[in-house]
Amino acid sequence: MIELPANKANIKKAAEIIKSGGLVAFPTETVYGLGANAFNPIAVSKIFEAKKRPFFDPLIVHIATISTIGEIADGLDPIETKLAETFWPGPLTLVLPKHNSIPDIVTAGLPTVAVRMPANEIARELILEAGVPVAAPSANLFGRVSPTEARHVANQLGKNIDMILDGGKCEIGMESTILKIEDGVPFLLRYGGLPIEEIEKTIGKVNRIVYTADTKRTDTPESPGQLTYHYSPLTQLILIDDIKSIKIEKTKAGLLAFTHPQKDLPFEKIEILSGTGNMREAAANLFSCLHKLDSSNLDIIYAEKVPEEGLGKAIMDRLTKAAKKDNLNFY
Repeated sequence: MIELPANKANIKKAAEIIKSGGLVAFPTETVYGLGANAFNPIAVSKIFEAKKRPFFDPLIVHIATISTIGEIADGLDPIETKLAETFWPGPLTLVLPKHNSIPDIVTAGLPTVAVRMPANEIARELILEAGVPVAAPSANLFGRVSPTEARHVANQLGKNIDMILDGGKCEIGMESTILKIEDGVPFLLRYGGLPIEEIEKTIGKVNRIVYTADTKRTDTPESPGQLTYHYSPLTQLILIDDIKSIKIEKTKAGLLAFTHPQKDLPFEKIEILSGTGNMREAAANLFSCLHKLDSSNLDIIYAEKVPEEGLGKAIMDRLTKAAKKDNLNFY
């Protein structure tokens, strides 16, 4: 594995790796993705092997221009067109009827394909240079905390991939919001970096069918992020309503706080999502803070709940699933 800064020369090198069937980790505005040629089933299989990801969990296919949508999906209906024109490029994934050019391994055998156009210019330039759509889940081991910096990718995937393009810290730091339109009715499949309230201003009410940590797991998810436990640090994580109510029974406890907590708390390490309570800042810092706490040799991590409004819904979705790490062995 080689890690290189994401300049034009190295983006060209990365594109050649993808064209030749290899794996490249690259930045997007959401999280770092692990990309392969979406038309090449052998290359895509390497994603599952590197991540130790179960094959029943479908991938998102990334494109650089709306004009290429016909290569991977059977077009856009009026609502999907409005969503794409309004929110692409950006942190929105649409689940669409798939074109037969997309191998079944990408979609877990489903008749639909999840599609996104990233806002990150490095990501789009890589896709254009490669000349193919890029299948790319988050560039981390399956079930673990998502990567928002190149070093997070290196720490988890290391020699299992060919290249990491280092484009700095991800701006949004939260995976994309996923929608599916059925018979003209929009359904939310995953909370993410685009607040559902913004979507509803554009297309009206969206039905929520997202999977929570208390939902029975399905072996046939329609999109990524529908498993009931995910995004987990190796260290046990417990969600709390009130910091003051915690009784520290283990000496090495960490705290993930929403804003500045009171002073003199008995924690070994404290990470703060946003000193001002800004939800966008909190979302951008979530995974980075979890990585820091997870690498601090703690016995336990306590995570303060955040208000479930706007991006707070996506943050709580990730934290709730991270706290539900009861079984990540699908093999």
